[in-house]
Amino acid sequence: MAELSMTIDGTAVPTADTFSVINPATGEAHAEAPDCSREQLDAAFDSAQKAYRDWRTDEKLRRELRLKAADAMFAAAGDLGPILMAEQGKPLSEAAAEAFAAGIWFQYYAKLEMPREVIQDDDAAFAEVIRRPLGVVAAITPWNFPLILASWKIAPALLAGNTMVLKPSPYTPLATLRMGEILRDVFPPGVLNVVSGGDELGQWMTSHPVPRKISFTGSVATGKHVAMSAAPDLKRVTLELGGNDPAIILDDVDPAEIAEKVFWGAFGNNGQICSAIKRVYVPEALYDDVVEALAEKARTVKVGEGSTEGVQLGPINNKPQFDRVSELVADAIKGGATAVTGGKPIEGGGYFYEPTILSDIADGTRIVDEEQFGPALPIISYRDLDDAVERANATHFGLSGSVWSADPERGAEVAARLECGTAWVNAHLALAPHQPFGGAKWSGIGVENGPWGLYGFTELQVLYRSKT
Repeated sequence: MAELSMTIDGTAVPTADTFSVINPATGEAHAEAPDCSREQLDAAFDSAQKAYRDWRTDEKLRRELRLKAADAMFAAAGDLGPILMAEQGKPLSEAAAEAFAAGIWFQYYAKLEMPREVIQDDDAAFAEVIRRPLGVVAAITPWNFPLILASWKIAPALLAGNTMVLKPSPYTPLATLRMGEILRDVFPPGVLNVVSGGDELGQWMTSHPVPRKISFTGSVATGKHVAMSAAPDLKRVTLELGGNDPAIILDDVDPAEIAEKVFWGAFGNNGQICSAIKRVYVPEALYDDVVEALAEKARTVKVGEGSTEGVQLGPINNKPQFDRVSELVADAIKGGATAVTGGKPIEGGGYFYEPTILSDIADGTRIVDEEQFGPALPIISYRDLDDAVERANATHFGLSGSVWSADPERGAEVAARLECGTAWVNAHLALAPHQPFGGAKWSGIGVENGPWGLYGFTELQVLYRSKT
């Protein structure tokens, strides 16, 4: 793999130190990534702060360059796909599609308006509310969708007139570094800086005096640390954190008809999606049929290295997550659950794990109560629908959830009772640039996407003109 560089002030920046990037399909290092020093981070924030002075003043240019950024990402999808596949593990087609999707987010925000709101227009005064940029944004992205989640931050933040220093996860830095190289030819120097490093670098970023906003996507535990680090300086924060998303199946469905959608709502990206289905509640009368329908899907899925033809699921991204999924499944089986399919790692190199359907399991089991973030799905039975809704809501998480019914109106009535940021009916993981995405409870603060995500990178100003 060609050596990739950080982007600071529009130029390639070498580092004295590097760190290894593991290919999860082999468990072995396959590349080295630059390890940003504290002095280089200072330089990145200084560059962003200087670029902000002019960048904030030219909205027309910001829109034009966002369209150019979209075109650049579309054109580079074939280049970015293999880089992302090798470090993240997902199939090559999905990796290239992720790069292309990042371009769609740039395209959407290039055309999104920021209207001024007139709140008074009479003989006394003309007053309007306008949205101003915050300044420099520090953005930190996770390892499951590094490119598209970066675009969720870059596109609205830069449209609003902010500048940015972006740090990807140390598990998946390479595709984001390459994205920075591509976009350094689009945006003026300092507008978008991309640095890479470990957890210490993230701590430096969140406590740094320059950024006025922290946009973070990751775990609840790390999100709490980010919030605490930002608090002394009263930095604004958007935190998109974990989820333990329930799917509630009602008693009027045909299990065979919903199995495909429910399965991929749980196992997309090998279960490594914060808003994926993490637990399924099924009425007793349908329990065996739903378990078998999902198990049959799991048995037919092809797991393997991402460039192999026909592969649908790759490896778990990293060793700690692989160990966590293995531990949670083993704990469930020890407690009496049945692995109808899967239940163990796949022999050989890499972090491959069998797609696992767990039955004979209940709330109170760790894999039901916690976020597994991997290819294992517990199926829980219920007798009373009100009780199922109560159990679905009995969690610190509140990212999303879904209800499955032959009657969409009935499904919507139940979905409206879920305590989460997004409630789907007969669907899951239906995400789009225009649709706000955020969580309740511990699943986050603020939202991303749509005009609401754009507004999160702004602050209000009242512009008042007296007529007397």
